[in-house]
Amino acid sequence: MKSSLPVFELQVLMIFAITQIWHFFLKRFDFPQFIPQMIAGLILGPAIRVDMLDKYKKMLFPYPSQDTLASITSIGYALFIFTSGVQMDLSMITRTGHRAWTIAILGMTVPLLICIPIITTIHFEDLQNQIGIPLYNVSPIVLSEVVISFAVVASLLSELKILNSELGRLALSSVLVSDILSKTISCVNNAFLDKEGHHNILVLLISLVAFGTFIPLIFRPAMFWIIKHTPEGRPVDDGYVYLIITMVFALGWIAVKINQEFILGAFILGLAVPEGPPLGSSLVKKLQFFGNSLLLPIFVTCGVMKADFSLHHSSKAVVVIGIIILVTHLIKLIACIIPALFCKIPLKDALALALILNVKGVVDVGAYGLLYDDGVISGHNYGIMIISIMITACIVKWSVKLLYDPSRKYAGYQKRNVMSLKSDSELRILACVHKPYHITATIDVLDLCCPTTEKPIIVDALHLIELIGRTSPIFISHRIQRTISSGSHQSYSDNVILAFDLYEHDNIGAVTAHAYTAISPPTLMHEDVCQLALDKVASIIILPFHRRWSIDGGIESDDKNIRALNCKVLDIAPCSVGILLSRSSIQRDSFIQVAMIYLGGKDDREALSIAKRTTRNSRVKLVVYHLAAKEHTPNIDYLLDHEALKDVKKPNPGTENVSYHKVIVDGGAETSAVLRHIVDEYDFFIVGRRHEIESTQTDGLAVWSEFSELGTIGDLLASSDFGSRAGVLVVQQQVKDT
Repeated sequence: MKSSLPVFELQVLMIFAITQIWHFFLKRFDFPQFIPQMIAGLILGPAIRVDMLDKYKKMLFPYPSQDTLASITSIGYALFIFTSGVQMDLSMITRTGHRAWTIAILGMTVPLLICIPIITTIHFEDLQNQIGIPLYNVSPIVLSEVVISFAVVASLLSELKILNSELGRLALSSVLVSDILSKTISCVNNAFLDKEGHHNILVLLISLVAFGTFIPLIFRPAMFWIIKHTPEGRPVDDGYVYLIITMVFALGWIAVKINQEFILGAFILGLAVPEGPPLGSSLVKKLQFFGNSLLLPIFVTCGVMKADFSLHHSSKAVVVIGIIILVTHLIKLIACIIPALFCKIPLKDALALALILNVKGVVDVGAYGLLYDDGVISGHNYGIMIISIMITACIVKWSVKLLYDPSRKYAGYQKRNVMSLKSDSELRILACVHKPYHITATIDVLDLCCPTTEKPIIVDALHLIELIGRTSPIFISHRIQRTISSGSHQSYSDNVILAFDLYEHDNIGAVTAHAYTAISPPTLMHEDVCQLALDKVASIIILPFHRRWSIDGGIESDDKNIRALNCKVLDIAPCSVGILLSRSSIQRDSFIQVAMIYLGGKDDREALSIAKRTTRNSRVKLVVYHLAAKEHTPNIDYLLDHEALKDVKKPNPGTENVSYHKVIVDGGAETSAVLRHIVDEYDFFIVGRRHEIESTQTDGLAVWSEFSELGTIGDLLASSDFGSRAGVLVVQQQVKDT
C-alpha cells in the first residue's frame, strides 16, 4: 500500500465491485444506469461515516491519491464528451422545426429570467451566512440546473427505448438547440470571469471565437479527406484515429489557456467529425470501452466522493438551496409544457417531454464538479446538487415510463389486413429491406401479387440501417428529399431507391413505389417499421427472414438483430405481417408453382387471401393443400374456413390455374410426411403462422420448432432436413386486443 500503482488498482477494483453489486439490485427497479456509480461515491466518500470503515477508507483513499484518481479518470470524461460530440448531428439545428426551437429557447430563458432577478434582490445577511456563500453567487446554481446535456437526454431515451419515437425525436431536436445555446452562453460567461485578471476580456473573447471557428474550418475538411481516402467497406486507418485522439487532449490544453473548461476542445472537435461510418463509428468503437465503460464510471464515483455531507451545516441552508433547485425545475417544467401544448402536443406527451428536458446525469456531475473545483459553489452546496441529480434522474425516468408508451398509438387502430380488402381495391404493402439481396426476393413477392392498372399495388420500401457512430436516429423520405445532410449516408439506399424506381417504371399504372430510409438502433427499429405502416395505412408488412442460405444449402449469414426485429413487429404491428424466407430467385419467364398449406384459423385465411391474388398471374399455378383433421368440432372458425375455401374448391371462370386438394392427417407426423412429399414440387409456399394450440394436424411438431416466428408449418418448410429450395411466406393476421 506504499506504492501508488497497487493503491490505484485496489481503488478501481473496489469502485467497480460496489458499483456492480448495487447495479445488480437496482436494475430490477429500473434505476438510471449511472445511479450505482453515484452510490459507490456516497459509500466510499465522507457521506457515510462508520468508525470501523473510516480507517479502511483513509487507507484505501489517502489524501493525495484522490486527486490522482480524479485526474486520470477525467480523461474518461473528456473522451465521453468527445464521443458525444461525434454522435451529434449539428445539421439537425437547421432541419429542426419551430416546435423544437420554441420549446428549447423558452425552457432555457424563462427560468433564468425569473429565478436569477429574484435571487439577486434578496439581501438578508443572516440567511446568506447560513447558506455559506453570498446569495448573488447562487446564480451559477440556477444556471447549472437549467442547462441540459444532449448526451444525458440521449442516454435516457436509449434506456427508455424511445430514441426513435416521435417524442424522442422532438426531445433530441430540442435538447440539441438548448445544449449548443447553453454552451455558447457558458463559454462567454467564462471569458468574463477571469478571476486572476491575467487576461484582457477582449483577448479572451477573440480567442474563444477563433477557437470555435477554426477547429471546424480546419479539421472538418481534414476528416472528409480521411473518409475519401478510406476504401469503401474498410475501416479507417488506426493512425488517423490515434491522431484525432491526440488532438482531443491538445485542444483541451488550449481551451484551459483561454480560460475555458478543458472539455470544450473535445466537444468542438467531436462536432467537427462527420457522424456515422466510417470515421465517426470507428472513433466511437475505439473509445467506447476505455472512455465510457472503464474511466467514466470511476470519474462519476470520484465526483460524488468530493461532496460534503457533514452535519454541522445549518438545515436552513439545505432547505434554501433545495427550494432554489426545486423552483427552478418547476418553472422550467412549466416553460416547456406551455409551448408544447400550443404546438398541439397531447398533455401527457407534453408533460413527458418537459420532464425529459429537465433530466440530469453524468455530464452534470462533471459540470458541478468543475464549479466546486473553481470555488464557485461550496462543498455543502455541491453535495445538495449531487443528491438533486440522483433524485431528478430517478423521478424523470420513472415518470416518463408511466406517461409515455409508444405502442399505445396502435391501440384501437382500424383493423388492416389483406382479407378485408375489396377485390378491386389497391393493396398497400410495406416492404422492409436490410441487405441488397433482400431486394430481389421482395420484388418477386410483389410480382406474385400480380399488380394491374385495375388492381394496383402501392409499395413503401423501407431500408433499415443500424445506427452506428451517431446518437440521433434518421428517417428519410426519398420521394420528398432525394439528398440528405450527410452525403456519406446517401449511397446506403441508392440500390433500394433505384430498384423500386425501376420496378415502378416497368409497371406503370400498376405499381406506385416510395422509398424510405430509417437509421436507428437495432433494438428500436420495430418502431420505425410499425409507425410507417400506421402512417401509410398498410395492409401487410413484408419482413425478410434473418437467415440466408448459400447455393449448396449451407448457412451464409445469420443476423440475430433481424430476428429480434421480426419478433417485435409480430407483437405490435398495426396490420398483417409476412416473413419472407428466400432461397433462390423466381424465374419470371417460366411457370411458377405455388402451394398454399391450409390448416384453418385467422392466419391461414389471411394467407389464402394473398394466395388468391397470385392466381391473377397467368404464369402462376396455385395448389391449395387443405390438411384436415379426421374429426372436427363445428364452430365459428370452422364455418369461416369453409367459406374462405369455397372459391378454391370450385374455381370461377378465369381461375382455372387453381386446384384444391384435401388431405386427412392424424397428428404432426403425418403432416410432416405430406410436406416432405410435396416440398420439391413447388417454387413458393404461402402458409399461416399461428394455429390452434390443440390442433391435431400439428400435434407434436412444436417441440421440434426452431424458429417460433415462422410457426409450426413455416419452421418445417425452412428446416434444412427438408432440403427445399423454395421460398416461403409466413403470414400473420393482425389480432386486436379485446
